[in-house]
Amino acid sequence: MVTEQLSRAGWGAYFDQLSKSLPQADVELRISSLQLGSQLEAEGMKVNGITFDHHNDIIVISMQGLEHIIHAPASAYAQAQDGRVENLEITDAQGERCLLHFRWPRAGKDVDEVIDEAGEETFPASDPPPWTGA
Repeated sequence: MVTEQLSRAGWGAYFDQLSKSLPQADVELRISSLQLGSQLEAEGMKVNGITFDHHNDIIVISMQGLEHIIHAPASAYAQAQDGRVENLEITDAQGERCLLHFRWPRAGKDVDEVIDEAGEETFPASDPPPWTGA
């Protein structure tokens, strides 16, 4: 997994580009600070988008039924694997960290397809199982 510090000058474009693929992923959002400890704020939710508003100096993470706002963001790091962002960490000026962990759908067959295929498998009735000794 590759970790990259995101340049503040590129946050707007980076988050806009990332937001285009986010509806496919579920997210876990965790807030961590000395005052709060580590708190789970959202789990298994879809992200509508992440926006950097440089005029108000905020990052807005918009999810289904929830918005999380980071005031005075100081740094942002992304961890990617196989071209997909797996983790995003944003720290504000007070040291509070917002950790986002993305869960992407796996490529290939979905569970229903595998179950359907398994149900279609048959074994010839003329061949007894080996454990019968027949």
